[in-house]
Amino acid sequence: MSDSGVPATFVTPPPAEPGDEVAVVAPSSGAAAVVPDVLDLALERLRDRFDLDPVVFETAETDPETLRASPGLRAEDIHEAFRDPDISAVFATIGGDDQVRVLKHLDGEVLRRHSTRFFGMSDNTCLASYLWTHGVVSFYGGQLLNQVATPGHFPEYSERYLRRALFDESLGELEPADEWTDDVVDWARDDYRETTPEYESTDGWHWDVSDERADEAVTGRLWGGCLTVLQWLLAADRAVPSAERLDGGVLALETSEELPDDDAVRRILTCVGERGLLERFDAVLVGRPQTGNREVRPDHDEREQFRTDQRAAVRHTVREYNPDVPIVSGLEFGHTNPTVPVPVGGRVEIDADERTIRFPGD
Repeated sequence: MSDSGVPATFVTPPPAEPGDEVAVVAPSSGAAAVVPDVLDLALERLRDRFDLDPVVFETAETDPETLRASPGLRAEDIHEAFRDPDISAVFATIGGDDQVRVLKHLDGEVLRRHSTRFFGMSDNTCLASYLWTHGVVSFYGGQLLNQVATPGHFPEYSERYLRRALFDESLGELEPADEWTDDVVDWARDDYRETTPEYESTDGWHWDVSDERADEAVTGRLWGGCLTVLQWLLAADRAVPSAERLDGGVLALETSEELPDDDAVRRILTCVGERGLLERFDAVLVGRPQTGNREVRPDHDEREQFRTDQRAAVRHTVREYNPDVPIVSGLEFGHTNPTVPVPVGGRVEIDADERTIRFPGD
């Protein structure tokens, strides 16, 4: 520990092994209780694809209204899952919009002492950042309802990287996916399991690197997640690392199905910059944005324009505070599929010359 009580070192929880028990919890929304068939599909894939034994905790079966009123109950499930010596990984069912209320009920010393691989994204940015501040690496991705239980086939790309995140010491080198989707399939459909969303070819990653940094390689610890949730953490002043601790780190950003436009992205990032954080990072990684949801179904040109505008907003705002920082966009983490569960708090190596991104572990 440092004099401030903040851990000076990070710990990556030990990998799971086939046959292990894994916890299923709902630290955020109680949506899993409303769509038990979708949760069942995720549990089947954990058993059949990964040879894991999922243990469903109370919160994962609690209705949304009760769960929303019970942030302490959600914290208790997190503590219990981490403490259980038979549990080697913890999976969040889904995100939501109020996990920031859970953080004050958590005991960071318990979570560090019993460090366990945690998988979740979106609103689970809160728990990922909380674990970061206590020196525990977690995985942004591998969430059950909207990633493990993707409709139709389970993408080989998602399975490959989730397998690494579960069973390996490090995630290793990333490769761009060949195809992606943000097509929304209604969970209530009777044929959800058989309905394959519409995938499209990717155009790879977008490297935005100044001439001055073109030959440089960056190594730093990852921090970040869903941009909207980071805004909530900043507003509540909760589970946000100090600017000094983020020095030399790498920022990870992605946006949600709420579809914040380029102006909203610019405003949030401006607040991050005014907090003195943007200038601290040595690189920025941006997940491919979702461009539609159940209510908004843009056409191809509108979706392409949305991605272009968001990329420009990120570039312009980040570079106001950090003029030469390398920015890589269109990565496979966040709300689209397929996904990589990137290790928040883990080391990442970014080589602008070779155009490679690698997570070497600790």
